[in-house]
Amino acid sequence: MKLLIDVGNTSLKAKLWQNEQVQACDLNNLPWHAITHVIYACVGRSELLNAILAQAAFNSISCFEAKVTKTLGGLTCAYEQFNNLGIDRWLALIASFTLYPNKACIVVDAGTATTIDVLNCDGQHLGGWILPGLDLMTRSLTQNTQRVFDDENTPFTNQLGINTPNGLKNGALVATIGAINQAKPYLNDKNTQIIFAGGYGSLLQQQFKESIFDPMLVIKGLNYWYELDENSNKL
Repeated sequence: MKLLIDVGNTSLKAKLWQNEQVQACDLNNLPWHAITHVIYACVGRSELLNAILAQAAFNSISCFEAKVTKTLGGLTCAYEQFNNLGIDRWLALIASFTLYPNKACIVVDAGTATTIDVLNCDGQHLGGWILPGLDLMTRSLTQNTQRVFDDENTPFTNQLGINTPNGLKNGALVATIGAINQAKPYLNDKNTQIIFAGGYGSLLQQQFKESIFDPMLVIKGLNYWYELDENSNKL
């Protein structure tokens, strides 16, 4: 059994991996007797992560931090300075590459920021974009303009706005939809799979036919990173 930990900008997510399945866990009552590996990725700092790693060390459990590399098991990073690619983006690409082999993918992780990454059917990451997330996009306007205001009860919809709050929120949504659509010509592949993750992933997925929302995409990427990295080291 593996303990998978994703430390994002605003929260820590932890899951157990057993029998090729993601399982929920209680961080206050982890089954340390059954855990064989701790695999983690860290975008922000976390005292909770430090405490978990200390407990793993106390139980003599090996810990592995996921890192970005230029290549991994047939997957290639577009960044020349590959260390500058966010580990969460790399893990989402690893999961997409593993779950949808030989398939072109547009991978969208919609959280604090919205990241859009393009992966061709040969496992070549072509690059991507980083946008403000939907909340950050709307907040930047309300904080920096005098007459633009928001309403927390107004949802994001793909419609023309007829008042300021839904003009603001719908504008943020359609701008993000437009950015995702702009990624399609880079693949020129009718069978492109669009995959969404993150807090607003489900909302965005509803705007695209035959797309997929996978809330565990980055977590799955942690497990696949470990498996691919382990196999690479054996060669």
